[in-house]
Amino acid sequence: MEEAEPAAEEARRRLDAYAYLSAPERLEYLAIMRVFCGTLLADMAVPDVMARLGEAGEAETLTSRLEQLVKWGNLLRGSHTVKASSIAEYQRSRARYQLSRLGERVQRDADGVLAEADAAREVSNELLALVDRGLRELAELVAGPGGVSPQEGLERVSTLFVQFTGFADSVRDFYAYLGQVLARYDLDSGEYQGFKELLLDYVEAITEDVSFRAPRISAALDALWPRLPGLLERLDAHAQGLAGLPGQSEGRAEGRVQRSRGRELADWEGLRGWFRDTGGQGSQVDQLRDATLRALQSLLANAKRMLRSATGEMSRRRDLLRLARWFDEAAPQDAHDIAIAAFGLYGARHLGIAPAADEVVPAYTSWWTGPVVEVPVALRERGSRAQRGRTAAVEDHSAQKKRLREAARRQAADRSAAADELCSASGRFDGVRLTSAALGLLLELLATALGNAQLRRHAEAGGQGFGLDAAWSEDADLGVRLTVRRTAGARTLLRSADGDLLLDDLELVVHRTVTADGGTGEAEPTGSEAPRPRSLGEHTDGAEVSAS
Repeated sequence: MEEAEPAAEEARRRLDAYAYLSAPERLEYLAIMRVFCGTLLADMAVPDVMARLGEAGEAETLTSRLEQLVKWGNLLRGSHTVKASSIAEYQRSRARYQLSRLGERVQRDADGVLAEADAAREVSNELLALVDRGLRELAELVAGPGGVSPQEGLERVSTLFVQFTGFADSVRDFYAYLGQVLARYDLDSGEYQGFKELLLDYVEAITEDVSFRAPRISAALDALWPRLPGLLERLDAHAQGLAGLPGQSEGRAEGRVQRSRGRELADWEGLRGWFRDTGGQGSQVDQLRDATLRALQSLLANAKRMLRSATGEMSRRRDLLRLARWFDEAAPQDAHDIAIAAFGLYGARHLGIAPAADEVVPAYTSWWTGPVVEVPVALRERGSRAQRGRTAAVEDHSAQKKRLREAARRQAADRSAAADELCSASGRFDGVRLTSAALGLLLELLATALGNAQLRRHAEAGGQGFGLDAAWSEDADLGVRLTVRRTAGARTLLRSADGDLLLDDLELVVHRTVTADGGTGEAEPTGSEAPRPRSLGEHTDGAEVSAS
């Protein structure tokens, strides 16, 4: 994850270079970028850019746009020294900008899209024949005595990959254009006839030529493949190019070099994968056949549509485009009339859904500014309040009940074990270490015992105090009782895993309330010594308990 975060940040930084193409002022940004793309290694100040644009404008606006392009990564700040004859000239020329490599690439691609996006590009079929011949000749030269000379090998490899790249790009562009055209459902008879001839003649010729030369190219690559690593090493030793640029080995961004096509083994693997299935996903030749088959199916679908047109089953695409043009050209009120005539839509009608009960809306409140009323989905989509579908089945809670029973059983077992621990430790609390469950149960019984205690006020010489008779509490489910007595000078220390608790002037006795023979373990106090148990919510007037 730590390695993925820098990669994601780098990807976001590069994608920011496309932001100016979707900005509201994209036409102005395009003009600025074309000015910088028309120069090589030139940095320009704001006056220079304004002069190249040939338009009178505000320098502050242009400066803000240049600074924004710097933030997006399309431009860089120039490092050349500014020479000025006056302070005003220095202020105008001190900020200089130059084109970044990423900005140049993005602008070049944008200009290509604007110039050729909708044009039909011919497939450079002759380049495939040159690739076939070049591969076979290169394989023969490499296998010959002494091999091929480094310079000749470099020239042949570069030429080979330039030809292959041009052919592959032309095939991709042509089939993208073909898919865009065949997706239309408003072809008339003349257009259909033209595209039928195109598919039956041009596309068929391309597919047959590729199918004929693909095995020959694969055989030449198989013959060349064992000697390919040695050939690439000889080419690198002869012309290293920019591979020795400082920082290339460390992988720094400023040291990365994009090698020429054909100088890396990955380029040859991509060439081989174009003509042969090497990764289990099919070769590009197979995809070419499948694309041709889909194009023929689309052409057949258009032919069926044209045959059905005689019975009135025609596409309404052209009618909808005409209606859309009417909407675009109409005034607002005329557009409402067109919508009513075309779709039978009228003004909004009140559905009779009352607002919230605690919300009072005056009669003079406009619907535009009034509160929104939630309309049920059935009424909104089908215009009916009737419920549809089957009644939902009652949810089965047996698994949840089983889990709750198991949890209650475990809790009861834990409390029973804690009661046994307290009974065994009674009278020797200072010498044992209680568990958290035992201490919690003891504190629970102690709090109830102090709440149920019978207090009496007595007067002593020199002041007033409180006396605590035998206080007790019990848990009938666990069969355990706690008796608390106040004894002057007594100290009871309770040790546990959660900490220690020291009780001054209190003695604690824990015992069972029912013995094995069914009798009581200790006689309950009677008369004045038997306090009435009370809940913790009750209070004793004029009495107070203090224990540290």
